[in-house]
Amino acid sequence: MASSTSGQWRPTASRFALEARARMLGDIRQFFSDRDILEVETPTLSAAGNSDPNINVMAVDGCPTPYLRTSPEYALKRLLAAGVGDIYELGRVYRASESGPMHNPEFTLLEWYRVGWQYLSLAAEVIELLEHCGHGHFRGWPRQFRTYRELFLEVIGVDPLHCDESELALCAADRGIHSEALNHQQWLDLLMAEVIQPQFEGEIFTIVHEFPPEQAALARITCGPDPVAQRFEIFAGPVELANGYQELDDAVEQERRFERESSLRSLRGEDSAPIDRRLIAALESGLPECTGVAVGVDRMLMLLLGVDHIQMVLSFASDRA
Repeated sequence: MASSTSGQWRPTASRFALEARARMLGDIRQFFSDRDILEVETPTLSAAGNSDPNINVMAVDGCPTPYLRTSPEYALKRLLAAGVGDIYELGRVYRASESGPMHNPEFTLLEWYRVGWQYLSLAAEVIELLEHCGHGHFRGWPRQFRTYRELFLEVIGVDPLHCDESELALCAADRGIHSEALNHQQWLDLLMAEVIQPQFEGEIFTIVHEFPPEQAALARITCGPDPVAQRFEIFAGPVELANGYQELDDAVEQERRFERESSLRSLRGEDSAPIDRRLIAALESGLPECTGVAVGVDRMLMLLLGVDHIQMVLSFASDRA
């Protein structure tokens, strides 16, 4: 009798895709070697977890460091505070409740930091990396830098910095998008994903920057009458590939954000991982002026191979792991 898992032992990626992945990983390492950026490895298990209310952390029962990392960011910043200089890490990260054509609970993330740089200069370097790994695939692709506010005013007709939930709900309803009650940030996220992002069509890089303050995450926020987060996201056509910040170096503000995020999780009835006190201590000791970015490696490969599901670039997707 055939096993109920007959065929499930087979890989989800082809030999061609596996070879392309191996070449791309080599290209990435060569790119950073040429720029004298040090490759490092940091723990995938931690005593603390990501407090971002939009990211669900996985935990390992019975382990003294139970939280699987969602990003190497906190550990890399501790290395920066220790004076290591420009660094990158290429490795596996884990996020619960993420599955679909563009998501797998376990995936490969590339993250790097430039000391003394400004965040839009790093955005330009991300595109240089993509061009390097593309070997001509991205030749001739133009770049457009657009602020978050410009896009919402142009496409949605509302100012994201000066609107409320009812205005955003109405804008969504006018486009046939209905949802349960959402907060301001959730409405903005929904409209960005469902209305604005799909318009990034064709062979073009779009760098969206100057996000609303509530979407700062670990980025600095500017001063002035209309403060914005010094954050960027890069899209290749409609596909989001990268998320970068001018890194927050204020330990007090970072701790305040962690506590606010933990409180939001509690209000939702969700578990909250312990705050990373070692990161706070590193910021107190002094983080150098720097900018950092995270790039989805699997999505890069999907783009280069022209495939529409992440399982096609993974040796074994989560349902066959």
